[in-house]
Amino acid sequence: MSQILARRFAWVSSLFVLVAGIMFFCLPNVAQAAIGVGVGSGKIQVDDELKPGSVYELPPISVTNTGDETGEYEMAITYHEQQTELEPKNEWFIFTPKTFRLAPKEVQVVKVTLNLPVQTFPGEYFGYLESHPLSVSDNGVTRVGVAAAAKLYFTVVPAN
Repeated sequence: MSQILARRFAWVSSLFVLVAGIMFFCLPNVAQAAIGVGVGSGKIQVDDELKPGSVYELPPISVTNTGDETGEYEMAITYHEQQTELEPKNEWFIFTPKTFRLAPKEVQVVKVTLNLPVQTFPGEYFGYLESHPLSVSDNGVTRVGVAAAAKLYFTVVPAN
């Protein structure tokens, strides 16, 4: 009985070594680099009532490359699906700079200008001032998209 168990153990061990060897030699070695982004503020609440046809300077956003490789980043406005607040339009925002390159742990301060058109509908607005890497593919390797954002709240009142 012990010889049968010894043979089975030897067979299973040999199979394991064979499978491990195939995996080690046949699968490509892929170096993994981390892509990351962080923003310095979590929430921007504009307490003043904003009026259509006006331009406002919002607090600047600090964007940090939290990853371990240099990357290209951009700013955008994004929203929740089915949010109750009104959605500000992307074209209302001027990000300076809109796109930029960051080395690992490097920080870029982005100026944010809100330009409300004359026909802006009064109400409560919400959006995310988002930063994310521009490139989602490098040498054919697709990366999971990452982003970081500050919540933006503001109220538009009717113009006089």
